[in-house]
Amino acid sequence: MAKKDNIASVLAFEKKLVASDGYMFGTTWDDRTQISPLPLQEKSVRGTISNRLKPAIKGDPAKLNAEVEKANLQRVDACALGLEQDTLNLQFTVKVLGGITRPSACNNALFKQSYSTAANTYITEQGFNELARRYASNIANARFLWRNRVGAEKIEVQVKAKNSKLDESWTFDATHFTTRNFDFNDAQIDQLASHIATALASEDDFVLLDINCFVQVGKAQEVYPSEELVLDKGKGEKSKILYDVKGIAAIHSQKIGNALRSIDTWYPEFLDPETSAGPIAIEPYGAVTNLGKAYRTPSAKQDFYSFFDVWARGEKLSRVEDEHYVMATLVRGGVFGESDK
Repeated sequence: MAKKDNIASVLAFEKKLVASDGYMFGTTWDDRTQISPLPLQEKSVRGTISNRLKPAIKGDPAKLNAEVEKANLQRVDACALGLEQDTLNLQFTVKVLGGITRPSACNNALFKQSYSTAANTYITEQGFNELARRYASNIANARFLWRNRVGAEKIEVQVKAKNSKLDESWTFDATHFTTRNFDFNDAQIDQLASHIATALASEDDFVLLDINCFVQVGKAQEVYPSEELVLDKGKGEKSKILYDVKGIAAIHSQKIGNALRSIDTWYPEFLDPETSAGPIAIEPYGAVTNLGKAYRTPSAKQDFYSFFDVWARGEKLSRVEDEHYVMATLVRGGVFGESDK
């Protein structure tokens, strides 16, 4: 069979980890029965000049003083706990879906058949066990808190898993689990992972994870919702706009999803302490935008498409870790059509 007869120019997969926005509330560690939504607060501040200056200004004290005297007025959003509150409460849900063996769109029957065979073989041999354990670990270690995790004294993650046949719950002390690797064993993580793996491997089943996280950060301390990306800001606009939903500070669902799928330790530079970024989010090119770097390049044949194009047509990959990466990218979802020209 010629490859051109087995090309899907229309190919898409729906994401299988569907996170909600994360809603932020304030409470106290000793009495969590009383929680209140955290609103955004607007501040007007006068900042100092701190950007790099032109050589002509740097070398002239008079010009430098003139720059420093200029008002750097800013309006920004902020969010903080109440005066008597010392604990952030973050609430969100994650729905884990099955049906990975069927693309949501595919215009080539031969490719669809060969892909389905490869996916079913992976499920039979691996059963999503490794991926599910890593997703469960990122829930247990509270990676989804992002900056709110830094400097926290205590972190408790409460998880409930529900569907028509399941109703179980677990409580994790996130401070016991690192975010730098997945080299640990925990019976509760294994139990949660088994339900995630079962849902992912199913034809059309699901499991809903209800996650309730408490983070002791200190009385009246600032907390960090998602920051909005605002294009074409005009004069007078705020220089920092935070995300809220109907007056409740929140973290974007995309940011929570990025944290959950930060399981890629299979990229080539992970083992190099000088260049490793730790576990990175599953992306077709291993993109880490805040570092301005792609860790999986086509030139090194470590990107998703280099693996997927041969694996989905029936060839085995040289490492099982590469199969994990391919399937994790499909769980992420996306449009992966190939040009048929």
